[in-house]
Amino acid sequence: MLVPKTALETSPLEIHTLGAEVLRQPARRIGKVTEQTRELARDMLRSMYTAKGIGLAAPQVGVHQQLLVIDLDLENATTPPLILINPEISSASATIDTYEEGCLSIPGVYLDVVRPTAIELSFRDEMGRPRKMKADGLMARCIQHEMDHLNGVLFVDRVTDEAGLLKELKDHGFQRQHVQSVS
Repeated sequence: MLVPKTALETSPLEIHTLGAEVLRQPARRIGKVTEQTRELARDMLRSMYTAKGIGLAAPQVGVHQQLLVIDLDLENATTPPLILINPEISSASATIDTYEEGCLSIPGVYLDVVRPTAIELSFRDEMGRPRKMKADGLMARCIQHEMDHLNGVLFVDRVTDEAGLLKELKDHGFQRQHVQSVS
């Protein structure tokens, strides 16, 4: 699915931010992958590129469907983005690492999150075909981050540095009450 990797003047879809109830609702599985599903994925990619992000989940644009778009190679027009429909992690590494994350739904906030370093997952592609893949490093982290959105979880919910979290939220106009800490 090729969409120009350029910022548009206006984003096709509104990206909701921390505090919006829509971000906390679980996404539904997509029963049948249709042209409408592919059009949503294209609009999500256009919105993600416009916002200068590397991943976007359908709940972030107010659509409660299990659909993610990811592109870690924004500079290379020929690298296709990853489109994950109904993704499920089948295994995660015992090895974990800490890395700074950000989110288009919480602009300006960057904090450390601990996650498994590698995962295996199954999903459907934009044509509805079943796929499996292994991911590690930034790709594994990005997939886990976006999959959290499908369950109404935001990366700030996983932050353990409470003082750092409070400072970042305050500095960027967000409120602590909108964070739902998970262990």
